[in-house]
Amino acid sequence: MTASSAGISVGHEDVTTGADPADLGLVEAAAALRAGTLTSRALTETMLARIARLDPSLHAYAHVAANAALARADAMDAERAAGLDRGPLHGIPMALKDVFWTRTMPARFGTTIFDDWTPPGEATVLARLEAAGAVLLGTLTLTEGVYAGYHPTVTEPLNPWGAAHWTGNSSSGSGVALAARLCFGSVGTDTGGSIRLPSACCGVTGLKPTWGRVSRHGVFPLAASLDHVGPMARSAADVAAILSVIAGADPEDPTASVMPVPDCLAGIDGGIAGLRIGIDRHLIARRADAEVAATVDAAAEILAGLGAELVPVEFPETQDVLTGWAVECAVEAALAHAETYPARKADYGERLSSLLARGQRHSAFDLARAQEARRAFAGKLSSMMAGIDLYLCPALPVAGPSLAFMDTLGEDPAAILAIGPFTAPFDSAGLPTITLPGGLSAAGIPVGVQLAGPAFSEALLCRAGHAFQSVTDHHRRRPPGL
Repeated sequence: MTASSAGISVGHEDVTTGADPADLGLVEAAAALRAGTLTSRALTETMLARIARLDPSLHAYAHVAANAALARADAMDAERAAGLDRGPLHGIPMALKDVFWTRTMPARFGTTIFDDWTPPGEATVLARLEAAGAVLLGTLTLTEGVYAGYHPTVTEPLNPWGAAHWTGNSSSGSGVALAARLCFGSVGTDTGGSIRLPSACCGVTGLKPTWGRVSRHGVFPLAASLDHVGPMARSAADVAAILSVIAGADPEDPTASVMPVPDCLAGIDGGIAGLRIGIDRHLIARRADAEVAATVDAAAEILAGLGAELVPVEFPETQDVLTGWAVECAVEAALAHAETYPARKADYGERLSSLLARGQRHSAFDLARAQEARRAFAGKLSSMMAGIDLYLCPALPVAGPSLAFMDTLGEDPAAILAIGPFTAPFDSAGLPTITLPGGLSAAGIPVGVQLAGPAFSEALLCRAGHAFQSVTDHHRRRPPGL
């Protein structure tokens, strides 16, 4: 399917001109490849040159596979010349969060525990990207074990919008690489906000799908019942293209949904006229700072101007589900690391070690209470969503949080969750959300907004995000100097 056959507008730039190809979105780059105005090799060389120039200071990549990427790009160009078109990812340079099994590159998961380990196979997501013709540039930096802090051997990525500001966890390398134009798309994971927090902080678009929409086979877990796998890119159209490739049932993952996967690009230009979008302004006033609230208000006005109806709603109370999230995350993480922790405790960083130790201390009663709170919250949220089509809220409660602010949160689970009151609840409920750039803070750091929907509403979320981005340019802004 071509971009034009899906009704996709490729934006304000003419992909046949000599504009910097690094500024193209994924769907735009795909249109240029199909039109013959660019080649996969040219796109790949552009990305590799930018990586070589910028990443020594940004630290987005854990591993760069330059030679393999160029060979793959040549192969994809040869296929296209022979008349084969694998779809919108054919020949597109992408990168993966270093959380997926791969035998062609190191798979370290942000730690040293697996330095001598060879994955028993390939992650389903990686296999599907390769079948779709993607060119893998390398793997991207993440926090240790997909949690909150970096292993002592890992250099923390820098936010290209401002080095004194947080990149978001745990898909930090993905957010940085996309913002700095070091790849056209990525796939990350999200347990409490790990796709959406970096997307918000780095000014990119991230989609956390419904739990089970994307296979977790070959994905290193943080907390299996909370882990979601989803795309990150420059725009809603771009994440739609990636999701349609990676989603779907998988015999290797019995928890992967068998629900049919729609073509999320088809009909993405359909607009949002008549959609009922819920908003809880009282919750935003209580939990978000003034800059975040103003950004959400501006987004609400834009959505209303596009024909959506804004509906006041009351979001369910989150205290119990957030407390329960911390318990479930710790217990399930301890289970995932049972073979190496505490046996190799000295090899772990402080934050992940603290999480695993806490998980081992929790009782069965603690876990049962957490699961009860989770079920109750999911039911209340489902009831709220039944009266609306989508729900609008912030991605983070703080506009462009500084590293100094993040340091004040410390190790206390309640303090850490102070950054995720608008993200972690949707992991607990398993519902999909899309995070969109909504503007810049007074300090010049991106501020994100989030749209959530009922289960398996990813196509609608992409459509709404695309409508918003068709009349805004926040997602097109490049960090100063890059």
